[in-house]
Amino acid sequence: SALLMVDPKASTVSQHPGFSGTMSDSESEVEEIADLSNPDVTTKYRCSGDIVNKVLQKVVESCVPEADIATLCEMGDKMLEEETGKLYNKKDKGRKIEKGVAFPTCISVNELAGHYSPLRGESQVLAPGDLVKVDMACHIDGFIAAAAHSLVIGGEKVEDRRADVVMAAWNAAEAAVRLVQVGNKNTMVTEAFGKIAEEFSCKPLQGVLSHQLKKHVIDGSRCILGAETQEEKVDEFEFEMNEVYCLDVVMSTGEGRAKETELRTTVFKRAPDTAYSLKTAKARQFISEVGRRFPALPFSMRAIEDEQVARIGVSEAKRHELLEEYPVLREKEREFIAQFKFTLLLLPGGTKRITGLPFGDMEARVVSSHSVQDEGLKKLLASSTNPRKSRKKKAKEGGKDAKEEDKEEDKAEGEKA
Repeated sequence: SALLMVDPKASTVSQHPGFSGTMSDSESEVEEIADLSNPDVTTKYRCSGDIVNKVLQKVVESCVPEADIATLCEMGDKMLEEETGKLYNKKDKGRKIEKGVAFPTCISVNELAGHYSPLRGESQVLAPGDLVKVDMACHIDGFIAAAAHSLVIGGEKVEDRRADVVMAAWNAAEAAVRLVQVGNKNTMVTEAFGKIAEEFSCKPLQGVLSHQLKKHVIDGSRCILGAETQEEKVDEFEFEMNEVYCLDVVMSTGEGRAKETELRTTVFKRAPDTAYSLKTAKARQFISEVGRRFPALPFSMRAIEDEQVARIGVSEAKRHELLEEYPVLREKEREFIAQFKFTLLLLPGGTKRITGLPFGDMEARVVSSHSVQDEGLKKLLASSTNPRKSRKKKAKEGGKDAKEEDKEEDKAEGEKA
């Protein structure tokens, strides 16, 4: 039957059938090393990162007045599929390597906080002056790279609250890259977000979490709070070597509280631990396609060939809790939200940012009357994020030459093709 059956013995997503590293009772095969201590894993993360940056750049360049959001989202997803399709096409120990979209392209404007990836008939067009967030992720073999970028449509100078919120998010993102270091604590990052938001008279958006990434897992249990509230707390922990994090920095000119909208939710993820035999043929067709193509990662309704199948499937699957949803959230009208998101690898040579676009011409165009005044933060933001520089210094003092290490990294890169 077309039913997606869930293995009752599997306790986590990564242990469901179809994922590598499944342990069966009869054979105690050694589970593969799925963290950055394995150079092959690091290379897959970097390849995913290169693809996300390339596609994000293309979609950002296409965000012009009158551009249709649904068309742009479709273009982003199609490019992510095409680019990941070019790599890792040899079987690995007889196993086909899964790859593709890990989070569908979303383009959220002004007060919309995220997850806006509309169906064709329900889309909007971009207008000059819109503050736009473009968000996406892809994976190779379950190793995910995610990124988001904010821009203001058109070429004019921006000196109002849009400038404040973009600069707050950009500076907070720059601080986070420097704080997510082995031995530092997640609470240090949340604290910096709060301080920087205040400097620009903005608020970090409540409910935003930056998660650890693991193989086929986009929302790992270790996470960094965007904003600490009475209701929302997470465990304090220290960042460790060979971990990967997706840093999601979201700032608001408003109260920092986003509410659900009347806009259709189109982004979903298969709930891993539920099974139910859906009644209609179309709904069964839908859930079997999701199980085959998106067993663990978020997808857009647009990715389902037949829109009617998607609509019927989603409404039935939601009723039986087979899907987790990513609703479109918004701040109050006339407020603005800015977002920067990037993926960090905690490598032996230091923390490496593998996704995220440079600020580009926005630096000259976006002028806030506020700036970071806190001396500690100013010092942090002025420090280098280039781990190679400090390695070269160490290398001179003895031990392995930094050039040697670079050569080894490049050699690993070369093996990916």
